[in-house]
Amino acid sequence: MIKAIIIDDEPELRELNRTLLSRNFDEIEIIGACGTVDEAVKLIDEKKPHLIILDIRLTDGSGFNILQKIQPYNYSVIFVTAFNEFAIKAIKFSAIDYLLKPIDEKEFCEAVERAVSNINSSKLQDQIETFFNIYEKKTQSRKIVLKTAEAINIVDISDIVYCKSDSNYTTFHFINGEKIMISRGMKEYEELLSDYGFFRPHHSYLVNIQHISKLDKSDGGFLILKEGSEIPVSSRRKKNLIQILESL
Repeated sequence: MIKAIIIDDEPELRELNRTLLSRNFDEIEIIGACGTVDEAVKLIDEKKPHLIILDIRLTDGSGFNILQKIQPYNYSVIFVTAFNEFAIKAIKFSAIDYLLKPIDEKEFCEAVERAVSNINSSKLQDQIETFFNIYEKKTQSRKIVLKTAEAINIVDISDIVYCKSDSNYTTFHFINGEKIMISRGMKEYEELLSDYGFFRPHHSYLVNIQHISKLDKSDGGFLILKEGSEIPVSSRRKKNLIQILESL
């Protein structure tokens, strides 16, 4: 049986989360619920849950304050927030599941299923640490978590050469030749990586500028990367790309 705790300072939302869990997951036992940082820290320490549904903003602090006080991170977390804030970017980088209020039952169930599948992962500690490194801007050595059905991969952003889109999937190509396919669209990763030297020269490609060898302007234009790949450049994006390359 999977043990779960619900942390939210709004009683009606605690009850909603309880109802959604009970209605959809027979294998999950709700062992506690509370609404403050101090109550949550005590509850997690005593009950040792496998899964925590955690509101980001609480009356006396934040869900992040709770995580900072409870280590090691041997539990799965689903963040809940009413705000599309900077924290969401850090959450996406670390591939931690989150829900925006008002909660949609289908999205709730999908997030719980993903979180449950990661409960026994050895990378849970790395995921949370990656989140805090980005959220608190502790390090310039940026990492991103790429989560597949088989594994949780924590990778250095600088090792990503380019990404290729295929409908609702994105394949990451690395400097060592490795490839990782993620079941998320390119747009999400374009938003995440745009601040870290990535440019989308074509609707199907997202390229790490540091891995570009040259821009060949013949045949409509294409990029040649240092490891030999050729990436097409769309005519409407060529001007912006040239400006970026000339500014390096």
